[in-house]
Amino acid sequence: MQFPDYPIELSSYTSINGCRMHYLEGGKDHSETVVMLHGNPSWSFYYRHLFSALINNYHCIVPDHIGMGLSDKPVKSKYEFTLKQRVDDLDTLLSSLGVDNNLTLIVHDWGGMIGMAYATRYPDKIKRLVISNTAGFHIPEGRQVPWQLKLSRTPLIGSFLIQGLNAFCRGGVIQCVTRKAMDKEVKNAYLAPYDSWAHRFSVLRFVEDIPLDKMHPTYDMVEQVDKNLQQFEKVPMLVCWGLNDFVFDVHYLNEWKKRMPDAEYHEYDAGHYLLEDAANEVIPVIQKFLKSNPVE
Repeated sequence: MQFPDYPIELSSYTSINGCRMHYLEGGKDHSETVVMLHGNPSWSFYYRHLFSALINNYHCIVPDHIGMGLSDKPVKSKYEFTLKQRVDDLDTLLSSLGVDNNLTLIVHDWGGMIGMAYATRYPDKIKRLVISNTAGFHIPEGRQVPWQLKLSRTPLIGSFLIQGLNAFCRGGVIQCVTRKAMDKEVKNAYLAPYDSWAHRFSVLRFVEDIPLDKMHPTYDMVEQVDKNLQQFEKVPMLVCWGLNDFVFDVHYLNEWKKRMPDAEYHEYDAGHYLLEDAANEVIPVIQKFLKSNPVE
């Protein structure tokens, strides 16, 4: 299948715990490394335009989390579908590539929690942060979990909706853009990796791994990120936000503003998939931010 504007020729694979992880890598000759982390239910395709815009000046790496995108899609018994495992995978990938210092993280959706958990594990390695419609903390006070997510976490019903009907992925390509509907080819590219019940298991597990109470196994790890987030207050940070996001809404944006008052903020009349709705506006802002805050 063709993926519009996606630089498939820059694809690479590495083995992590017996699974093949796919990633894009470009600009290897440059000294500054930029790592872009996607969320659920997207994949590295989300960053295709930003990746292509940056590789002339930066060493760029965009992984597909295990079970997502062009990476292997293992069954439950072959892989731990948890936040900790995602962070361990990122750690292994970057270490294997020898680029685990002087890093810039660009994060979106669940990629934000993965990225910030990695950052709190190795704070000295992080030199810049670009945040977009994500969290690095617990659900903000006053914010209720959207009913769609609650329903998707309901035993049996969630599996039927996400794995059976593909409702989460199909809903994403419709509801996550608000300026203009996705072209058919772009929509098909987002959906392509999740073309069967088995290939959508990781999508379900990402939803189930959101900790809504202290008894959830991922709660303590999110708590650790939450408590250690302030150490990045003086790290150059850019926050680009789509204001029409029905999940990561203004409550999350306000939480970032409260915790990171010195960050640079840009807000857009756009949806959750900000780089689909407003790529032509957001990418130049990111380029300017990186150029204005060089890694020493």
